[in-house]
Amino acid sequence: MIEYLPLIMFAVVCLALMLGYPVAFTLGGVALLFAGGGIVAGTFDPALLLTFPGRLYGIMSNYTLVAVPLFVFMGVMLEKSRLAEELLDNMARACGRLPGGLGLSVILVGALLAASTGIVGATVVTMGLMSLPTMLRHGYQPALATGTICATGTLGQIIPPSIALVLLGDVLSSAYQQAQLRLGVLNLQTVSVGDLFVGAVIPGLMLVVLYMLYVLFVAGTRPERAPRACLSDDEEPVSRSRLLLSLVPVLVLITLVLGSILLGIATPTEAAGVGAAGALMLAACKRQLTRARLVDVMRSTTRVSAMIFTILIGASLFSLVFRGFGGEELVHQLFSQMPGGVVGATLVVMLVIFLLGFILDFIEITFVVVPIVGPVLLAMGVDPVWLGIMIAINLQTSFLTPPFGFALFYLRGVAPESVPTSAIYRGVAPFIALQLLLLLVLAIWPSLVTWL
Repeated sequence: MIEYLPLIMFAVVCLALMLGYPVAFTLGGVALLFAGGGIVAGTFDPALLLTFPGRLYGIMSNYTLVAVPLFVFMGVMLEKSRLAEELLDNMARACGRLPGGLGLSVILVGALLAASTGIVGATVVTMGLMSLPTMLRHGYQPALATGTICATGTLGQIIPPSIALVLLGDVLSSAYQQAQLRLGVLNLQTVSVGDLFVGAVIPGLMLVVLYMLYVLFVAGTRPERAPRACLSDDEEPVSRSRLLLSLVPVLVLITLVLGSILLGIATPTEAAGVGAAGALMLAACKRQLTRARLVDVMRSTTRVSAMIFTILIGASLFSLVFRGFGGEELVHQLFSQMPGGVVGATLVVMLVIFLLGFILDFIEITFVVVPIVGPVLLAMGVDPVWLGIMIAINLQTSFLTPPFGFALFYLRGVAPESVPTSAIYRGVAPFIALQLLLLLVLAIWPSLVTWL
C-alpha cells in the first residue's frame, strides 16, 4: 500500500481539482498533507522540504519564464487595440464569396492571431463576437461555424510564440536534466524554448491546412452547410489597400517576434520583449493607446501571470513530495513493465494526457503530469523536442473536449441563444479528430518536428 502512495496522492489531486478547488493551493495543500502524514509515519524525509526555498528561488529567477508576462501583455494589448476585429472583418469580405470562404477566413485570421498573441480566450471571444453572427446569417450550419471558431482559437497553443510552449519548455528542461542524471550523464543539456518554437512550426502549419481542407471538404460535399456568402447592401467589397493595411501590421509583428527566434537573433524572452513593445506601438498608431486601456492591459497581464506562477510554485512542491515518496521510481517501474517498450509507454502517456484533458486544464496537466512522466520517457530515449510538441498538440484538445473545454465555455458565453450547446459540442468533434490525426502523423514521421 505504501509503495502506491504517490499514485494515491495524484488521484487525490485530480479529485480535488474536479471538485473545483483552486489549482495552486490544491497542489501545495495535498503535497503538505501527504508530507505531514509521511513524516508522522516515518515514510517521508522532512529534510526534503528544506530544499523547497531553493527551488522557489529558482522559479522566480528563471530567465525563460520572464517571457510569460511579456507574451501575455502582447496578446492582451493586441486584443484591446481592436486589431484582430479589423483584420477579421476585412478577411471575411475578401474570402466570403469562395466556397466555405467565411470558414477559411476565420481559420486564416485565427492562425495569424495565434502567431501574434497566443491567447486562446481572446481569440475565441473575438472571433465569436465578430464572425459567428456573420456565418449564421449567411446560412452556415451552427455546428460547423462554432466548431471552426473554437478549434481555430486553440491554434495559439501550438503555433509559436505560444505560452504553452514556454511553460512546457521549462518543465521539460528540468525533466531532461533529471533523465540525464538517472543515466549518469555529467555534462547536462537542456531543452530550450526556442527549440520547441522551431519544432512547432511545421506541425502548426499542418494543423491549419487540415482545418482548411476539412472546411473545403464540407463546402464541396455539403454546400448547404457552408454556402457562398453574398454581400449585403451595406457591405462593400474590401479593397486591396484596406486589406493590406490590416494585414501588414500583424505580419510585421510576427516577423519581428518569430523571425528573430527562428534566425537565432534573439532568445524567446528577448523576442517577447520586442513583441510587447511592438504591440504598444501598433496600439499607439491606431490611436487606441489610452491611459485607461494601458491600465486595463497591465491588470489583466498581472492577473494571468500571477495565476501561472502561483500554480508553478504549488506544482513544484507537489513534484518534490511526489519524488520524496518514490513516485518517479514507481512510474519508471510501471513503464518498464509495459508491453511495447518505449512505444507502449509513450502511447499510454499520450492516452492519459488526452483523457485528463476532459477534466483538467492544460496548465494543470503541464505542471502535474509532465514532471512525473517526462523524466522516465526521456530516460528511455525519447527525443525531448518531439515529446514536447506531441504533448502540446495533445494538450490542445483539452480546450475542446467537454465538459471542461475552456474554448467551449468562451464561445458559449458570446454565442446567440439560438445556438444550442449541443451544436457546439458536435461542431468540435471533427476538429478533435484532426488533432489526433496530426498526432498519429507526427508519431509515424517524427522528422516533421525535428527537421527544422
